[in-house]
Amino acid sequence: MVMPESPTTTTAVVAEFTSAPREHLDTVHQALIDAVWHAGRATGAALGVAGELVDLFADLDPDRQGRAAVVLGLLVDTEYPRSPGELTAAVAAGVDTYLAAWRATTKDQPLSLALLYLLGHFPEARDQVLDVAIDVGVDDDDLSRLERAVQRLDPERPDLGRAFPYPAAWELDDTERDFDRGWITGLTPQQVRAHWDNDTETVLGHAGAKAYWAVRNGTPTPVLVDAVPPRDPGPLPTDAGGFDRHGAAFRCPSCGQGLEFGDAAARCRGCANAYALDGGIVDFTTTIGDGHDRGADFLFKLAEMPSMGFFYEAYARPNFLRLCGSNWAAQVLPSDEDAYIAEHVRPVDGPVLDLAAGAGRWTAALANAVGAQRVVALDLGLPMLTTLRARLPEIPAVLSSGRTLPFADGSLGAVLCWNALQAFPDDAPAVIAEVGRCLRPGGTFTLLTFRNAPDPVYRHFVWRHHFPQHADGLRLFDYADLRAWLSAAGLRVRHEWRPGTFVVITAQREN
Repeated sequence: MVMPESPTTTTAVVAEFTSAPREHLDTVHQALIDAVWHAGRATGAALGVAGELVDLFADLDPDRQGRAAVVLGLLVDTEYPRSPGELTAAVAAGVDTYLAAWRATTKDQPLSLALLYLLGHFPEARDQVLDVAIDVGVDDDDLSRLERAVQRLDPERPDLGRAFPYPAAWELDDTERDFDRGWITGLTPQQVRAHWDNDTETVLGHAGAKAYWAVRNGTPTPVLVDAVPPRDPGPLPTDAGGFDRHGAAFRCPSCGQGLEFGDAAARCRGCANAYALDGGIVDFTTTIGDGHDRGADFLFKLAEMPSMGFFYEAYARPNFLRLCGSNWAAQVLPSDEDAYIAEHVRPVDGPVLDLAAGAGRWTAALANAVGAQRVVALDLGLPMLTTLRARLPEIPAVLSSGRTLPFADGSLGAVLCWNALQAFPDDAPAVIAEVGRCLRPGGTFTLLTFRNAPDPVYRHFVWRHHFPQHADGLRLFDYADLRAWLSAAGLRVRHEWRPGTFVVITAQREN
């Protein structure tokens, strides 16, 4: 959709961009974007500016070419996923020029990343685009995103749901491919198209975020991968997981009464509900015998794979931190995260909960900080917890939502929620309120999450990522909302750290 004509003339805004001193490039680049694009929509000046930029592109210096490529990509984005319109046609007229400029780059140059993002919009030039990408030697992750961006949908054999952080990261075995085919076959043609378009937006959004950061800041640091669990976590430990030492803190999620833990179940003393316990994992998502099938839920379809813990820590998490934390220069390292947990988690008496623990990397850091005998892990993803239990057999695990924590009022000594709150954005206020309810006075709540970028262009690229919990686009938190939810839960912020778009906070339960 095109907005009304901008008062800024096409010639003036392009002339300013092409002639400004190098030290003013960020400023004039922003002015150029503001003249043609606003919140995902093109202005009335967009078509004229696009034509001029295409005509001038070959004569621009590499810094301006990179910035121009981002602008042109943004303008094509405004017409996606509808049928290509005038803007797409105007920008596509320069494909040969972009390819020639790209061939003269090296893979890590900001210009190379910007052209990769721009050329990913033109599946009709797929063969030429991929030929140049291979000649330039782009990294495997970028090549995988590009291949997916310029791929046409095959309705008979659609490959869906494996776009982040890049398609090649999903090294699926035959069983996992059968799993994918099973849920994809149940989709209508309209649902297939919607998922396909969302996946395309995801790979282009990531390429755009990387390119936009690079043209303004320089070459991104390579992805830093921390400790990675085995792809196959193996059999679960037979030990019950130590629920006996924390049993007094637990409460039935149905009626709030106490629980008794046996070898195969946790039984409520009040309503007599029973919850399955196997391999040190107690399942509070369903009672024994109710027959609930989570497999019907798309959220679980993308997560219920034995290798999910490996995939998350080897691929998803480091790329997610780069995207959502603006961590392209690796200003926050895993060692920094470890150090923060060790310094700021300050429990009083009671169990220490790792809320949304995932595959256990930060559960281990928490155990190192407070002692493994104090820690309980909770997550809503069973494959994550099986990986966690294989890594940390001394720590009991709970399959449960954070909306209703299965713990008594004032029973927990501390809570950690590390790189997780954004995974359930609609539930975040309720989860924080539950943390406040369960913490003992003086206990700490320590969290790492992300805030919306102040830059609307970067925020747009983040929003273009689609996950099961963010089907309409990835939206992060407003910092003021986080502070308000903590305050409403009776939690007072004692320390915070906000590098990039990270939000790292330790709050304490008031008396």
